[in-house]
Amino acid sequence: MANLKEIRGRITSISSTMQITRAMKMVSAAKLKKAQDAIVMLRPYSEKLQELIQNVNSSSDPDQISVYAQKRQVRRILFIAVTSNRGLAGAFNSSIVKELNTQFQNNSQYEVEVLSIGKKAFDAVRRNRTVYANESGIYDKLSFEAVSHVAEAVMDSFREGKFDEVYLIYNKFVNAATQEVTTEQLLPISMPETTEPQVETDYIFEPSRAEILDNLIPKSIKTQVFKAVLDSVASEHGARMTAMHKATDNAQALKNDLVIFYNKARQAAITNEILEIVSGAEALKNS
Repeated sequence: MANLKEIRGRITSISSTMQITRAMKMVSAAKLKKAQDAIVMLRPYSEKLQELIQNVNSSSDPDQISVYAQKRQVRRILFIAVTSNRGLAGAFNSSIVKELNTQFQNNSQYEVEVLSIGKKAFDAVRRNRTVYANESGIYDKLSFEAVSHVAEAVMDSFREGKFDEVYLIYNKFVNAATQEVTTEQLLPISMPETTEPQVETDYIFEPSRAEILDNLIPKSIKTQVFKAVLDSVASEHGARMTAMHKATDNAQALKNDLVIFYNKARQAAITNEILEIVSGAEALKNS
């Protein structure tokens, strides 16, 4: 049985841990509000951009297909895995790694490479998978321009035929306690096939529809990658806040148990001391 000094040391250690987890929870809660506002504002823009591309494409010449929409025989696949650079966020990073391993198994007949955004994804795949690039430094100064450079490199590789399909794997932010692991096809982009007759409109396109698509599609791809990163950032703070809240509660419960154990041990020690004093007094009286 541990002595009283050891129990007091454990109680002090748990109290210090609680201060750390409580502080990390508060920091994540503060950062979550900013990250949540960013992704909530970006989603309508991204959805409207996709809708605009579909509307313009539906009325364009079907023979004029964008290079980013051309489907070809699949031989090489790129997965863009979005995780964080730090841990202590529950299953936030491990769920992405698990989904990535599942995709590896499902596409074992193809050549697969990984572009990691986040150190946790890079650490998970660097030993047994081909890493196309490690872009963990994006989080040092996150911006649309920084993500655009990564998206442009991916688009260039797709256009040059280095990859036949590109997928995004990230945590989609739902709320502070819920994140959904999402796998989206980034390239080739999916253009809806319309069989219904189109309603005639009096829109005047300047420049032409083809030029508009050539400008909108790359912007839409960049926005989609940026949205995935912002979703992941908001999900990370939500997951860390939830994990630190549970860690604080567990530490409090453990501390309470130790305090009860300490009080019982202290009472037992006092009782033994009293018994020794009484026994000594009786021995002197009888001598």
